Amino acid sequence: MEDVVGALGGFRGVRADLLVALRKAQPLTAHELGEQFGLTANALRRHLKALDEDGLVRYERDVRGVGAPVFAYSLTSAGEALFPRSYVQVLATALEALRTHTGEQAVEAVLEAEWRRLADEAGPVLEALPLEERVPLVAELLTAKGYMAEVVSTSPERGVGAGTSEAPRVTLRIHNCAMREIAERFPQACAVEEKFVERLLGVPLVRQAHRLGGCGHCEYGVSGHLSTVKQEQA
Repeated sequence: MEDVVGALGGFRGVRADLLVALRKAQPLTAHELGEQFGLTANALRRHLKALDEDGLVRYERDVRGVGAPVFAYSLTSAGEALFPRSYVQVLATALEALRTHTGEQAVEAVLEAEWRRLADEAGPVLEALPLEERVPLVAELLTAKGYMAEVVSTSPERGVGAGTSEAPRVTLRIHNCAMREIAERFPQACAVEEKFVERLLGVPLVRQAHRLGGCGHCEYGVSGHLSTVKQEQA
């Protein structure tokens, strides 16, 4: 995540970590953030207040079970904008013009072009690695493109299709969609992403969470055995 933190408008230290934590799981209370960073709620509120004054975070009263309401913090649109978006507005305008004059297939071809370049460059290295090394490397590649990806261990009991050979061994979680605005206007962008992440990994994926479906992140369950699954060519 270091590359993402380094891109957050010059923020460093606790405040950069807070922005990343909220981007990954919002809303969060000061108590929840304090437990995550090993600080007291009072110690964190000074940083949260500064981020609020900068217009990057907001807070709302949140009732959670029995007891007094608490303040839950989340990112504002300005806070969200600190995370990479890969020139999405310029690309969206170009894709709209392309769709109008040429059609949907041309749009999909453009969306595939950058992914194909990445797959062609990284493919020879990835093919030589076992699956347990391939997945974190793909997460690093996605993070470098602004996707803020991480690998989360998933037990068979909690995985999709538990008790079968198709149960996900690990989960690839994407906290920041660098193409979110594109995906909202061109849904095929999500299908292209999944197709090429599968190509990079060489194993099937099971989509377990989707930002366009209302989740706070996208998530793929990674299944299969590297020795028995061939890498598909797009």
